Order: sequence, then structure tokens, then C-alpha cells
Amino acid sequence: MATSESVWDYPRPPRVEPSTEHVVVEHRGRRIVDTRRALRVLETSHPPTYYVPVADVAAGVLEPARSRLRTSCEFKGVAGYWDLVVDGARVAEVGWSYPRPRPGYEALLGHVALYPGRVDRVSVDDEVVQPQPGDFYGGWITSRVRGPFKGGPGTSGW
Repeated sequence: MATSESVWDYPRPPRVEPSTEHVVVEHRGRRIVDTRRALRVLETSHPPTYYVPVADVAAGVLEPARSRLRTSCEFKGVAGYWDLVVDGARVAEVGWSYPRPRPGYEALLGHVALYPGRVDRVSVDDEVVQPQPGDFYGGWITSRVRGPFKGGPGTSGW
């Protein structure tokens, strides 16, 4: 296991770094992602958000979100959202990506981040991930990181 990291030591603006950790995402008994080519986005007070190459997502399971939701990050740009469709069952807004990332975040092009709490199982190096508290942020909590984490009640002003 890697050494422990405090999310309070992560930078702002966020840093993007490559990861060779084994990232697996499963839903409805199907392996949706299996990669060692993820990117970790590290930002003060947040557990890492993992972005996986779209090429490493099972074919045909991601569709542009029916909601057409868009959000804006002051650093990364405007995000578009994705629905997950497995065996006819839809998970709305399961993840997001940046089709035109801002300067400094070009590495995110061709990658998608998935909310770990919206699928059945997410693991990093065989450790099951816990989702970041709240319903907006998509951080992945493992034993590698220490909080407190933004996203839970009373943390919106952090």
C-alpha cells in the first residue's frame, strides 16, 4: 500500500497525475472498467477523483446523459455528463468528462470520471472504494487518503 496522504496537502488549483493503480468498476455483474491507465485529480479537501480512459470503458455502456446536464469547474472547464446503461438498466449521470478542458488540464481529454456511489462496486488495487460524502463531488476514498473530506453536511463553505 502507498503511504497515507492528507487531502489537505493536495493543491488548489488541482493537480492531475497518472496512476498505474488497478482500477475496476463493476455494475450489474459486469466489469465496466478495468485499467491501469487512470488519472488522479487531487484538490484540497477532496479525496482523489479518478478519470479513466474512455477506451478502457466497456463498449456501448456509456451514453450522453438524457438530462443534458452541464457543470462548470473554474479550473477544468465545462463538464458534460454520461448515463450508464447495462442490460437495459440506466444509471443517470453516472459520470462526467471535459470535452474541451481548459489549459493545464488537457490530459483529461478522452477520460471520464465515475461516481463510485452510483455503481455496484469500485476498487483501486483490490480495495473497495467509499464514495465522497454528498451528491455532487465524485471523490474516491481509500485507506491511502485521510480527511476530513468536503461534501458532507456543514462543509459547503470550505
